[in-house]
Amino acid sequence: MAETDNKGCMTVAEAGRKGGETVRNERGREFYKTIGRKGGATVKAERGRAFYEEIGRKGGETVKAERGRAFYVEIGKKGGDRVKATRGPNFYEEIGRKGGQTVKKLIEEGKRAAKEAAAKEAHAKEQSSEAPVQSAERADQ
Repeated sequence: MAETDNKGCMTVAEAGRKGGETVRNERGREFYKTIGRKGGATVKAERGRAFYEEIGRKGGETVKAERGRAFYVEIGKKGGDRVKATRGPNFYEEIGRKGGQTVKKLIEEGKRAAKEAAAKEAHAKEQSSEAPVQSAERADQ
């Protein structure tokens, strides 16, 4: 073959794009979701949760350095407006109420646990202070 015969040649990028389109057309979007989940689970099993936390932190720092704090304010507002448009303003009332109930429950559980710990501590002190008295009474007998 002559070097000038470039008929049918394509770049690696073009070949990859063409292959990706073929797979998408044959298998659909769901296929990519499935293999993405499997890949994510494999990486999580091999590297652990800390790996994702680290790359997320690094990515966040990069975005913050490139775009600044105002970017986060803007996307947060856009996200909030989208949720409000799709779920309605009552959604925020509902999740606020649920969050408040959860906090109330956690506070009650914390108070109950603190009372139980204090009662156990008082009981332990009571037991330790009675022990020498009992042994002294036995020595007298």
